[in-house]
Amino acid sequence: MTVRIGVIGTGAIGRDHARRINQVLSGGTITALSDVNRASAEAVKADIAPDATVFATGEELIASDQVNAVLVTSWGATHEQYVLAAIAAGKPCFCEKPLATTAEGARRIVDAEVAHGKRLVQVGFMRRYDEGYVALKAALAQTGAPIMVHAAHRNPTVPEAYTTPMAIHDTLIHEIDVFRWLLDDDYVSARVTFPRSCARTHAKLRDPQIVTLTTAKGVVINTEIFVNCHYGYDIQCEVVGEDGVASLPEPMAIRMRLNASLQNPILTDWKDRFVASYDVELQDFLKAAALGTASGPTSWDGYMAAVASDACVQAQEAEGESVAIPCPDRPALYA
Repeated sequence: MTVRIGVIGTGAIGRDHARRINQVLSGGTITALSDVNRASAEAVKADIAPDATVFATGEELIASDQVNAVLVTSWGATHEQYVLAAIAAGKPCFCEKPLATTAEGARRIVDAEVAHGKRLVQVGFMRRYDEGYVALKAALAQTGAPIMVHAAHRNPTVPEAYTTPMAIHDTLIHEIDVFRWLLDDDYVSARVTFPRSCARTHAKLRDPQIVTLTTAKGVVINTEIFVNCHYGYDIQCEVVGEDGVASLPEPMAIRMRLNASLQNPILTDWKDRFVASYDVELQDFLKAAALGTASGPTSWDGYMAAVASDACVQAQEAEGESVAIPCPDRPALYA
């Protein structure tokens, strides 16, 4: 079965996902497009999906019989309404992060999916599909029960509009999800500390910052967020276990002896670092959508990430103090 996909939101990520589905992956085709800027949707139709219909609204796209499944790649504040509409229509839905902009919104999606009685939503946490993280998770079987995690998320620079809370909601959100998956564990508390700010930051952004998460099993996770590090885009993760230490592998790069130095190139763009994982996650979605369901990161994962994110922002405001992270009971649908 070829899954007929409708894409809501045809900006950079929506356009790239449409390209993947029509030109790289198997099992899907773009049949519908919608964007608040109709010209953007028309451009994707002209360049990538000439047979697609452009709809005035996301709701009209979801209701169309031309669409079997939905990709939500619009502005984050619109995600909740479109995902809820897709669930009501009984159509599988891939939603880029965030699932919703509040934990309450994400919980409404969880409740709607549970009431429907079947998984329909996959959240776009692509790191679970990255070869390095998959290998790291497998390695933990040999290094014994995890005790500590040391991690870093570094960007060379961020736009002027980037603020302190965005370091959680836009940046750390990936670590928040992937560590839950990596450790098969939930969070119970968060604490944020701030070193002195770097010279390249601005008045509305305290950078860098260190987020300490403690899990239900007692693992302590320290993650450095440094979004003006200047030298490149650098993701680090080291898990210390009872019997050994496992580290996330570096992206493949040619090591050179050149000009009297030993050199290794470092990536500067997040899209290059995780480009292959996007292909794998969307292929996983297409495979499940052909069966009328969803795979991969769940609505519950999106909700728990939102709960932890909210607590981390509270911890920023209560600098140095521990903030509890609630851990509600997981519905049976997501067991």
